[in-house]
Amino acid sequence: MTLPKVAIVGRPNVGKSTLFNRLTGSRIAIVEPTPGVTRDRVTAVARLRGQEGARAVELTDTGGIGIVDRDDLGPVVEREIQRALESADLILFVVDARAGLAPADAEIAQRLRVLAKPTLLVINKVESERLGWETDEFRRLGIKGEPLVISAQNGEGIHELADAMMALLPDAQGEEGVPIPNFMLAIVGRRNAGKSTLVNALAGEERVIVSPVAGTTRDALDIVVQRDGESFTLVDTAGVRKPNKHDDAIEFFSFARSYRAMRRADVVLLMFDATERISQVEKRLARYVRDHYRVVLLGANKWDLVRAGLEPEDFRAYLDQELPGLSYAPITFLSAKNGLNVDGTFRLARELAAKARTRISTSELNRIVEKAVESRSPSAKGQRVKIQYATQAESAPPTFVLFVNDAKLIGKDYLRYLENRLRERTELSEVPIRFVVRDKNQSAHEDSRSGR
Repeated sequence: MTLPKVAIVGRPNVGKSTLFNRLTGSRIAIVEPTPGVTRDRVTAVARLRGQEGARAVELTDTGGIGIVDRDDLGPVVEREIQRALESADLILFVVDARAGLAPADAEIAQRLRVLAKPTLLVINKVESERLGWETDEFRRLGIKGEPLVISAQNGEGIHELADAMMALLPDAQGEEGVPIPNFMLAIVGRRNAGKSTLVNALAGEERVIVSPVAGTTRDALDIVVQRDGESFTLVDTAGVRKPNKHDDAIEFFSFARSYRAMRRADVVLLMFDATERISQVEKRLARYVRDHYRVVLLGANKWDLVRAGLEPEDFRAYLDQELPGLSYAPITFLSAKNGLNVDGTFRLARELAAKARTRISTSELNRIVEKAVESRSPSAKGQRVKIQYATQAESAPPTFVLFVNDAKLIGKDYLRYLENRLRERTELSEVPIRFVVRDKNQSAHEDSRSGR
């Protein structure tokens, strides 16, 4: 079932992203006083709750109409806004009570009247009684219906807004229509690696802005996609570069959201330009996914442009040297721009997500551990170390608890050895493995190194 679509529009800095975050109950959209922060269509499911019950909608935050973009991307941002308007079932036209009625508001109102779609006039930033008295001037915009006075920042008037939205939405059944994605794929990498191009290729439409301008993508964009008969979420992230090169607060927030996307994704596609050398950015991202036990797929993009004679095996050896600790991670060679191996990349990511959910029975796990100990017992300077029992505590990532006589005597080298044995004898050859070591003296001594 397709959710009804609601688009939030207005001129720059009227609080569209703040309202988006308020209605979705998240901090998905970057909120910053600099005009023009939002460029792409930022979309998420919002669950509205009003007097008539609950309702789920697909909510879209858009760039400020009429913004003069510092990278000359204004026309592209405008095109994204128009797409949001054309696909919307309901439009929230947001204006700023503090700034008062502006000529740009009148221009937007005229544009919306021509569009002839259900529209609610939302007067934002009303945090005082005085501002509430001064909202009548916005009636001159000619938007049908009673204006809704809110404070997106403080949450005032949000319940009344939800009631008004539900009254204008197409008929639907409560929240039953909320799609449940099978897995989430976050695409990360440095600037201009081709992340947004791949997102558009996987989505089958121009869903995010693609531009040669470095740093075009700012938000971490969650995009629900139907592919091969199933639903999944793509996360397009901002290009990462060294922290000391962040130009402003916007870039800092983009950087933080990229790392948050990696933590919540089922699979992280670490994407890089195969025609360039691996940089410190890729190395830092690789350490992050390794240290946080994220399932990772290495994506060598622009493979169609690499020099003649470079074989995949040679490139794999190069990656193992530059990205130590990720030798288990599979690699996909693709060209997002030309469509080379895009489908294969999706299938591989889906397979990895399934493998990470693998559970190994306690009996099988203990047989593997016993055989491993028989081949190589733990050594600790003459002290006897005994692994008494093993069990799987979690999946995604697979987490195994080892009960031993003295947890302090189990070193990372031996954990790496056990990790390799598990990879050889189970379906976990290409996903991270996490160990927790416990003994009778320590209730939960955790080795976060996972043998690496």
